[in-house]
Amino acid sequence: MKKILHIIATPRGEESRTLKVSEAFLAGFKARNPDYAVEELDLSNEKLPALTAKRVDGKYILLGGKDMPPEFQAAWKEIAAHINRFLSADKYLLSSPMWNFSIPYMLKHYIDVIVQPKYLFRYTENGAQGLATGKKMAVITSRGGEYGPGTPAHSYDFQEPYLRTVFGFVGITDIVFINAEPMDASGAQVQADKIKEAQSEARELAKGF
Repeated sequence: MKKILHIIATPRGEESRTLKVSEAFLAGFKARNPDYAVEELDLSNEKLPALTAKRVDGKYILLGGKDMPPEFQAAWKEIAAHINRFLSADKYLLSSPMWNFSIPYMLKHYIDVIVQPKYLFRYTENGAQGLATGKKMAVITSRGGEYGPGTPAHSYDFQEPYLRTVFGFVGITDIVFINAEPMDASGAQVQADKIKEAQSEARELAKGF
């Protein structure tokens, strides 16, 4: 069965404005893609492996073009499991609020765990080559203010450019964003209206995803 991996980077559960939009996307997606399983990865409840000195040393061995030595394989078991789980998906839904103009720390931790040489990318004579090709990703975010193109705070948006860059680096270039904003800067009524607007956009996006 095909799989869409829903990566959740918010600890707020039912209170999350981001997830209110993601739920609309998933409802539309499941209605049109009954052959897909939806797997949820809640990063706020996931015990991600720490990037210890030995694990980082293992990364540099891979960067040097060598295979992982047996004495490092036990330390890398958890990392490899997360990478394989990520790569087993055909499509991705990433739900992430904007925190301090960028992404929540648990999402950065997850990215640092899975973006590894020989797994998600490799270096060739022509430069870096992504290995997670042929996959699609939808990213749903919520932001307290307005950061879209043409707004005064657009240059403060380090969330969308970073996510496009890091996932593009590993080969996922088919990425679409729905940014629900502003959630806080213009009052409760605007927040409610913007959530509904983003939910409608999410349902429409899901039709062709």
